[in-house]
Amino acid sequence: MDPALALIEFNSIATGIQAGDAMVKKAPIAAIKAGTVQPGKYLVLITGQVAEVDESLRTGMEWGGESVIDTVFLPQVHPAVVQAIAGDRVEGAGVALGVIETIDVASTIQAADAGVKGAQVTLREIRLADGLGGKAFCLFQGEVQDVEAAVEIGVSSLPEPGVLVNQVVIPQLHPEMGENLLVSSYFGERLGRQKGW
Repeated sequence: MDPALALIEFNSIATGIQAGDAMVKKAPIAAIKAGTVQPGKYLVLITGQVAEVDESLRTGMEWGGESVIDTVFLPQVHPAVVQAIAGDRVEGAGVALGVIETIDVASTIQAADAGVKGAQVTLREIRLADGLGGKAFCLFQGEVQDVEAAVEIGVSSLPEPGVLVNQVVIPQLHPEMGENLLVSSYFGERLGRQKGW
C-alpha cells in the first residue's frame, strides 16, 4: 500500500482531464484514477510516496484554478480508507452505526480517515458521488462510545462546517438494517436492479 493519497474534485470535466494529465506528468506517482461522477464533476485520485503525491496535488490545483471544488491530502492514509474507496464493504463488531454525510467527495474521505484513525471502529463503507447527486457518506461500526468518537472526530476534521449534510449515531442498529447496508447501500440493488437504477 502506498503511504499517501490525494484527491481533487473539479466542477469542469475538461479542466479535470487537463489537470490530471499535468499531475501524472509532474511527479512519479504510484497510481492515478480519474473519471466523471454525478452531477457532472470530475475526480482525480492519486497515490504514492508523500512528496510526489504532494507535488502532483499542488500541480493539479494550479491547473484546476477556479474549477477545483475541494481537495484532500492524506500523507499517511489509513488502509481501511483505501479499501473502502476501492468498494470494499465490511461488517465490524459492535451494534452502533455512525454516518457522516457531506456535500462532496473529498470531505467524506477526510472525515472517514480521521474517524477510523481516532477511534476503535470499523469503517464499513465509503460511497462517493454516483447515485448520490454528488454527495458522499461513510459508515462506522463499533461500540456506542467509539462510534460517537469517530463521528465527532470525523466531523471536526472537515475543512468547513458548510460541507456537512448530516451526522448520525444509531446506538443499536437493527440486524435487518445492518444486513441491508452490508449487501448494498444502493436502493435499486436491494430491489434486484442493476447498480444505480
